[in-house]
Amino acid sequence: MAKPDAVFIYIGTYPNEAAARADYDIVKDLHAIGAVGNYDASVVTKDDKGKVHVNKDETATRHGAWSGAGVGALVGLLFPPAIIGTAAVGAAVGGVSGHLWRGMSRSDVKEFGEIIDAGQAALVIVGESTIAQAVEKAELKAEKKVAKELDVSSKDIDEAVREAAGEVG
Repeated sequence: MAKPDAVFIYIGTYPNEAAARADYDIVKDLHAIGAVGNYDASVVTKDDKGKVHVNKDETATRHGAWSGAGVGALVGLLFPPAIIGTAAVGAAVGGVSGHLWRGMSRSDVKEFGEIIDAGQAALVIVGESTIAQAVEKAELKAEKKVAKELDVSSKDIDEAVREAAGEVG
């Protein structure tokens, strides 16, 4: 059973960016109807030179408090900076990375990184535990997927994002 304030990570791989974006739109719709709490979601692709690109509709994910920090932090943990083609900038990414890192084992990092390599595109979701059940019920169309609840409090992620925005302390 999910802890009420745990952080949930979902990574699904798709044959192309359009297929990943279709499931990304489903997640946005789930948020619009109030089925999920705070989350960050992006479509992640690799170009022909092996660079990783985080592609998102910025205005859609700004509805939650995490504002791009969740996926940026996770991608920063999974891939070396030299292969990240789009900058996951923002002070919140550093604070969120630390919390995610403490909640993952080395095998989690390896599994998350390998599933993204397996596909041409991926949908990456980092959110409150409420998103786990909604994603499962939505029956997203990923070819392969990995979903894990981390032993990290979503409240700690919220605080890291607020702190980076200058709202705390």
